[in-house]
Amino acid sequence: MKHIGIIGGTFDPIHNGHLLIANEVLCELSLDEVWFMPNHIPPHKVGKHLTDSIHRAKMISLAIEDHPAFFLQNIELERDGRSFTYDTISLLKEENTDTTFYFIIGGDMVEYLPNWYKIEELSKLVTFVGVKRPGFSLYSPYNVHEVEIPQFDVSSSMLRDRLLKNRSTKYLLPDLVRDYIEENQLYGQK
Repeated sequence: MKHIGIIGGTFDPIHNGHLLIANEVLCELSLDEVWFMPNHIPPHKVGKHLTDSIHRAKMISLAIEDHPAFFLQNIELERDGRSFTYDTISLLKEENTDTTFYFIIGGDMVEYLPNWYKIEELSKLVTFVGVKRPGFSLYSPYNVHEVEIPQFDVSSSMLRDRLLKNRSTKYLLPDLVRDYIEENQLYGQK
């Protein structure tokens, strides 16, 4: 039986906080792999502008290329419409019958779990792994396995703002991701 963690999100852009979370959960739970799964259109961000999925997937690939247990999972980018975790996990379970999935979420999403699409059914398909975020609780009516993560207060929205204002992102983003952003003039870079 394989044990695979999934960390989903827009990754707009991926940053060192995502990588720290994934590695800590990988080690703490002795997982075989962690899959980074970018959303096509996350239900809670409908109507918001996202960087093209080709760029977001490429940034993930660059960020994880030196970690042997990290992989890009494009399943949600390959489907049209909203990305509902229940639908995605159902497909992954069909394709990977010998796998236990651990869905990694931050404290903000733990609090939002009761609002997730088909949450009752989803909670039977995965083990939720909650990581603390400042200002959020890991309390949930659903079973959430808590993993302590060193606090690293960085977010994609904060990075987009810094990039737009030409402020430093050193040590917040992997160097290859920062180079890619500059080369492709993403987030207002010139």
